[in-house]
Amino acid sequence: MYYTRKQLEDFEDQTLAPYGMRSKNTKGRAYPEDEPLYRTVFQRDRDRILHTTAFRRLEYKTQVFITDEGDYYRTRLTHTLEVAQLGRTIARALGANEDIVEAICLAHDLGHSPFGHSGEVALNRLMKDWGGFDHNKQSLRIVTKLEHRYPNFNGLNLTWEVREGIVKHETEYDISDASDYDPELRGSLEAQIANVADEMAYTAHDLDDGLRSGMISPNQLEGITLWEILVKSIGWDGIHFDELTRHRIIRRLIGIEVDDIVKTTGQKLRESSVRSVLELQQLPYNLIGFNEDMHNRNRELKDFLYKNLYRHPRVVRMQVKAERLITDLFHAYRDETSILPHHIQAWIKKQGVERTICDYIAGMTDRYAVEEHSKLFDPTVKP
Repeated sequence: MYYTRKQLEDFEDQTLAPYGMRSKNTKGRAYPEDEPLYRTVFQRDRDRILHTTAFRRLEYKTQVFITDEGDYYRTRLTHTLEVAQLGRTIARALGANEDIVEAICLAHDLGHSPFGHSGEVALNRLMKDWGGFDHNKQSLRIVTKLEHRYPNFNGLNLTWEVREGIVKHETEYDISDASDYDPELRGSLEAQIANVADEMAYTAHDLDDGLRSGMISPNQLEGITLWEILVKSIGWDGIHFDELTRHRIIRRLIGIEVDDIVKTTGQKLRESSVRSVLELQQLPYNLIGFNEDMHNRNRELKDFLYKNLYRHPRVVRMQVKAERLITDLFHAYRDETSILPHHIQAWIKKQGVERTICDYIAGMTDRYAVEEHSKLFDPTVKP
């Protein structure tokens, strides 16, 4: 026995809230395709994203700590998986469509350059005269143009709704540009869930990695309201801070934030009385969010992390190195395009030298970028 796509779509009708995105109501794909017998369109999108080259490369792209720092710190891939897990949990609790949430979460960082945000800053500066660089837009370029897996079209031919969710990915540090995807409408509830799952994930795991690395200590966190609530809730004695204690604190942080998001958003949904996806998107505000107290506590913790972790000398030194490395690569390729791989050179006629180089560098892993830099600038390394 197996469930057909029609049965899965009927199951969505029975289980999703009125404002949950139904796969049967999709606006479709840019290129018509026969759909699978036993998967919804959003499940197919999720699977296509998982099998991309860009997704696999996330394993060796920086979150905060470069991959050479150690095997236990988050990478862009583990961050993405944690975002997807949180997204599914929140979606399930609120009656939203888990499959499209997961697809958006898995795709949201595909366009990130090597070396995290420092790489993005460098590429954006280098590309200022040619449209700039933004990892949200690059994620869309990957799924619509750059991945080559099908004979009849470039990209993955994802549904309109998943592409809209990628475009409208927005956090405190990422502002979306949805000019081609109903910019007058807010993201669906599923897109909003992906956004908040991203913020929750990086706050929790950056705190975790910061404590593990020793760059921040429990003593430094004293007086941070959310930290005080966490340590009190697990009964930590304030003296012996071991690995198990750290795990308990991070687990509790995620738990109380998910609980607050679900309860606060549930209340907003009831108060809004929205009865459809469109009604929800037409609201003048996002429904997903913390209550005011939790928002302020989370803001205080994020401000602490910015000052004490993201601006830590070890992290900043790596950021400076990364920006210089990417700048060197960009100028070297631009000065002599013949050193680019032949399949990369083939794109120059279609989209210009600078955008081709930008796409190439953005797709690199940290390790590959370092190796390329050595081959180009160290005469003792074979090209």
